[in-house]
Amino acid sequence: MDARFDMFANEIAVKFAKRFANAALVIHQSPLPSSTQELVSLRASQINGCGWCIDMHTKEAAAAGETAVRLNLVAAWRESTVFTEAERAALALAEEGTRLADAHQGVSDETWEAVRKHYDDDQIAALVALVSLINAANRMAVIVHQQGGSYEPGMFAAALG
Repeated sequence: MDARFDMFANEIAVKFAKRFANAALVIHQSPLPSSTQELVSLRASQINGCGWCIDMHTKEAAAAGETAVRLNLVAAWRESTVFTEAERAALALAEEGTRLADAHQGVSDETWEAVRKHYDDDQIAALVALVSLINAANRMAVIVHQQGGSYEPGMFAAALG
């Protein structure tokens, strides 16, 4: 399947992508650990079936030193021993915040309490923004059939230069 539309070759899409990247930069520069950011982005992307974003976040995380074991176990984080309690809270928030239609209450009180236990207000703001932003990115890439497999670490930042 080929991409339906090249979001990096259209003037309006590139303008939007630059602003989108600026929003992502706020999160990237936040006190939320970068490893947590990549794990959350990867999990939401797995749920949404976004090959482009799975490719991107797996490779960016690996380039930043994340282990293959942890990356391979993100999809089964509940049945894994390699994630901290804080990461588990963030992954639960990512799942519940991504699967809004699957639960009438959205994010459960239990998950919210776990997030509050492990993160301060600035980290929570970044985490909520990240879950929202990665879901938007997933939807754009899935809509245009942006395929995974060809991403190289740093490619997105370079494209927006």
